[in-house]
Amino acid sequence: MAEKKSAGTTFEGIMRDLQAGQFAPVYVLMGEESYYIDRITDFIAQHVLREEERDFNQTVVFGADVTAGQVADMAKRFPMMAEKQVVIVKEAQNIRNWERLEAYFEKPQPTTVLVLAYKNGTIDGRKKILSKAQQAGVVFESKKKRDYELPGFIEGYLKTKQCTIDNKSSQMIADHIGADLNRLTSELDKVVLSLPENDRRITPDVVERQIGVSKDFNGFELRNAIANRDVMKANRIVKYFDNNPKAGSAFMLIPMLFSYFQNLMLAYYAPNRTNENDVAKWLDLRSGWAAREYMTGMRNYSGMKVMQIIGKIREIDAKSKGLDNPNTEVGELLKELVGFIFH
Repeated sequence: MAEKKSAGTTFEGIMRDLQAGQFAPVYVLMGEESYYIDRITDFIAQHVLREEERDFNQTVVFGADVTAGQVADMAKRFPMMAEKQVVIVKEAQNIRNWERLEAYFEKPQPTTVLVLAYKNGTIDGRKKILSKAQQAGVVFESKKKRDYELPGFIEGYLKTKQCTIDNKSSQMIADHIGADLNRLTSELDKVVLSLPENDRRITPDVVERQIGVSKDFNGFELRNAIANRDVMKANRIVKYFDNNPKAGSAFMLIPMLFSYFQNLMLAYYAPNRTNENDVAKWLDLRSGWAAREYMTGMRNYSGMKVMQIIGKIREIDAKSKGLDNPNTEVGELLKELVGFIFH
């Protein structure tokens, strides 16, 4: 197993190094998205040591149960009848006296792989401990995926499972489940297991059957209807959601519409807003296809109207959470929003 002082600071870069058997002495994994932190931590736990070496050489503790000094003492130990030892601190944000690890980071034990899984936040980048950790090994910030990044994540994840998915299906899943990557990947795994060996395609029919999202009444179709100013279709979808609250709610649809109109506002500032590939690049979208709804939206809504819609979405969002709204039902608020968009 090769030693490595520092690795890539992207998830993909870190995983490439780990899969190549290149283990850094220190990993500080922090951020709001637990999915990537768990993936890296689990890989290290399963692959640095052989199973028979783990009883004496792999230690897993929780941050609330240890001090920084105790973690440093664990990391300084030598492995027993193995090349490496692994020390994993879960919920490392609860460690007391973090600064006590600075001295260890200055001279980490080369035969130890120390993993600090710091969730639901980040260490202040101005603190010396972070720069010392970077010099010692790997510091990785796991950021939440933005809504428009989810379809690309879904496609990439399914590719690793030798499955394909069309654009509508990936957007349906993203809109329905949202940015909780642990839940998202769990649902995708269920869908993959349902596929026959001779057909590994995920279609809207498969999504409807396995996840329970209607292929005709969903966030993707509502956004498409609004972009195209299809009043009848949009109203049918809103009515469906009002009558079938388990299928989705304003709490899912309002953020989705806000994201669309926020990006639509940005699209007006694209240097070349007549070319879908240029608009996609400007909006940091994965393809020209993903920009088509914004091209359509710019034809159907003026910049001033988009600004007004964004303001209305903020108002409806606040009301849906009970602010300045004594008794209007959420379904009625959504109808009010869609009516405002079209008029």
